[in-house]
Amino acid sequence: MSGGRDITVALTGNPNAGKSSLFNAITGAHQRVGNFPGVTIEKHEGFVDCQGRRITVVDLPGTYSLTPFSPEEIVTRRFIIDEKPDVVVNVVEGANLERNLLLTVQLMEMGVDLLVALNMIDEVEEKGISIDVKQLQQLLGSHIVPTSARQKRGIDALLEHIVRVADGRIEIGKNKLVFSPEVEHAVEKIAGLLLHERALDGTNHRWLAVKLLENDREAYRLVRQYPVWVRVELALQEAIVDCERMHRTDPEVLITEDRHAFIRGAMQECVRQPYDGKATLTDRIDTVVLNRVLGLPIFLAVVWGIFQLTFTLGAPLTRGLEYLFMLAAEALSPRMPDPFTRSILIDGILSGVGGVVVFLPNIVLLFIGLSFLEASGYMARAAFVIDKVMHRFGLHGKSFIPMVTGFGCSIPAIMATRTLKSRSDRLATIMAIPFMSCGAKLPLYVLLSGAFFPPATAANVMFGIYLLGIGVGLWTAWMLKSTVLKSDSEPFVMELPPYRWPTLASVVFQARMKAVMYLKKAGTLILAAVMIIWAASNFPRSREIDAELSREKASIGASEAGAEQKAHALRLAESKAQAGQLEYSVAGRAGRLLEPLIRPLGFDWRIGIALVTGLAAKEVVVSTLGTIVSIGHTGQAADLVSILRSDPGFSPPTAISLMVFVLLYIPCVASMGVMKKEVGAWQPVLAYTGYVLLVAWVASFIAYRLALAFG
Repeated sequence: MSGGRDITVALTGNPNAGKSSLFNAITGAHQRVGNFPGVTIEKHEGFVDCQGRRITVVDLPGTYSLTPFSPEEIVTRRFIIDEKPDVVVNVVEGANLERNLLLTVQLMEMGVDLLVALNMIDEVEEKGISIDVKQLQQLLGSHIVPTSARQKRGIDALLEHIVRVADGRIEIGKNKLVFSPEVEHAVEKIAGLLLHERALDGTNHRWLAVKLLENDREAYRLVRQYPVWVRVELALQEAIVDCERMHRTDPEVLITEDRHAFIRGAMQECVRQPYDGKATLTDRIDTVVLNRVLGLPIFLAVVWGIFQLTFTLGAPLTRGLEYLFMLAAEALSPRMPDPFTRSILIDGILSGVGGVVVFLPNIVLLFIGLSFLEASGYMARAAFVIDKVMHRFGLHGKSFIPMVTGFGCSIPAIMATRTLKSRSDRLATIMAIPFMSCGAKLPLYVLLSGAFFPPATAANVMFGIYLLGIGVGLWTAWMLKSTVLKSDSEPFVMELPPYRWPTLASVVFQARMKAVMYLKKAGTLILAAVMIIWAASNFPRSREIDAELSREKASIGASEAGAEQKAHALRLAESKAQAGQLEYSVAGRAGRLLEPLIRPLGFDWRIGIALVTGLAAKEVVVSTLGTIVSIGHTGQAADLVSILRSDPGFSPPTAISLMVFVLLYIPCVASMGVMKKEVGAWQPVLAYTGYVLLVAWVASFIAYRLALAFG
């Protein structure tokens, strides 16, 4: 590759604007996924070559604005400010332009080298919407490139514009939004003060002044550390007094009104919407799915269908992976005469890690379903449908979005509650999120429901477990909102994107990323946990048990039985010795201490060990069971389902009780750390820990007794 320097591009845009699809269309297979520094938000980065230049594209999280409220907004803004990309490409949805332009206006205020990708231009044309691109370019001070990620239209033109902007061959007007006189006066005055603070050189002083007038916490944190803050604070107080006197409101409200006035004016001048009196397909679908009677049953039916597909389609794939691991165990076992080496590989690694990896198909299928719902536009409708239900529990539909995120992982879900303005709503939602079944709990559900129930019933059991989590979470929120967090909920307003058929490439890409992350976790955290569990399950060794095994082996060898009978007797002797050594080990002794507490739930000491190790990550519950229960089952270490079915310590009532307990008990330690950070103190988190343990114990006890009674 030849040419000038490399180019870095930041891709920004609203959720559902087709930003990720455009990213995939630009970069193709040249992508990698990581995390932004200091947060759990995924960082999608790719590259493409154009005109002899290497263009690195960073797909920033979808966000409606650049106010530092949610983690997505913070990440997007900090990347643009700190990393200073050569070009910022703002992806806007052409058919929903007015909503998208709010982010565009805020990017204009930052003074970045901005390109606007007018995406979904095919939908604009199909709907007969007329957009005067040249006039809109002049108003925004930015070149606009019509694109369609679905049809691969405008991709080359966008790349050419990126190179020309980066090289300075396209003049960027960088229009500035002029505010109301009182606000504009305050902006100019504060920007002038900031200009004399050398430590802020390189910062857009006008943009920083606007942010200070908006009570932006990040801007306050930045400026407060410098001597100029004393004078800036006086100017801010003067601006508040002036705006209150002239308009009976504060500068923040005026700035918001001025932005929306600019957007409405731009829409009036540049966009013509057709109206023929006919209802669109989106309108017709919404009359059904948003119906006050049918909406909730339809939502539940959709989620139930996803679970049925997840289990039905995933079952044969899971059995295939189980068979492969079983073949590997059978092939390796005879080649390893040393019992310790054989145990660590087969009982430890293959049974522990393999017991988690075999559920990869179910994980992928579940996330394909959820990605499809989100990309199609239905998930936003679900928030409206749930809104009335949420109000009965003291919350509203906006809390539903973090709770749905909790089905993937509790950590980003807890952080997503920052978008809730009311502190009481935020805290109640945080306390409800851990009851949502995160993806880490799914392997256990699939394992136990598949082992003890027929396929159709297994999917219903899993669906019921998820509904139970939602119910307990809402009940917890209601209890908190009725007592210590009593307050009114904020009104719920959310845009409803038009329905779209998601592109196969986009859905598969999301599923592939989840699969890669799942496998990485299996190869790092879970593998390390498995090795620790194996060591704790095998040491210390009992000399008496080893001596007894040696005597039995000698006795078997000296007997006159046939070779097959000797081999069978030897396997039984080894299994008995392994079971005895397990009970004598550190893990066995710890499990025995826990057993009196969990025996009423149908659990033995081995399940107690799995529940303790599951505090690190819920997948470790499966890997722990795979390691511990496989000891003593020589020859079938990888076939965990068969081992559980034949194990006297497990039964359908035990399976149901264990699923309920894992659903409700303490979330992983990482989630607890994030919860403490968001709540602000350890005392409420520790009190919450005691509460969830009590709820989990009581619910599991009831589930176990009911299963015994009606089983």
